[in-house]
Amino acid sequence: QVQVVQAGGGLVQAGGSLTLSCTVSGHGFSSYATGWFRQAPGKEREFVAAIGWTAQHTYYGDSVKGRFNISRDNSKTTAWLQMNSVKPEATAIYFCAVDFTKRYAASYAYGAYANWGEGTQVTVSS
Repeated sequence: QVQVVQAGGGLVQAGGSLTLSCTVSGHGFSSYATGWFRQAPGKEREFVAAIGWTAQHTYYGDSVKGRFNISRDNSKTTAWLQMNSVKPEATAIYFCAVDFTKRYAASYAYGAYANWGEGTQVTVSS
């Protein structure tokens, strides 16, 4: 059974940094893409970032481009979302998800991801 386990999150001051991690286990696939999404109260789920298996291709939502960084270490089956210069509007529940149909690329669409983590709260204080 596929498990997507998230860690990190919490309270951070505006302008600060925070790193989320996402560890995947329990699957028989040789590669997968990893994506991060977030959902604020009363809003739709929003694409944050995604990374292909080789890390050659990374993708970012317009609201985080230049401030957030996605990375991965396949030997640890873990991906990270480093959030820098965070803003109060980044307050949301952050979800990690994996797409076993992708190898080099990754999708912006949450419907492409079949397996999801439980979500972790990030709160940015002003």
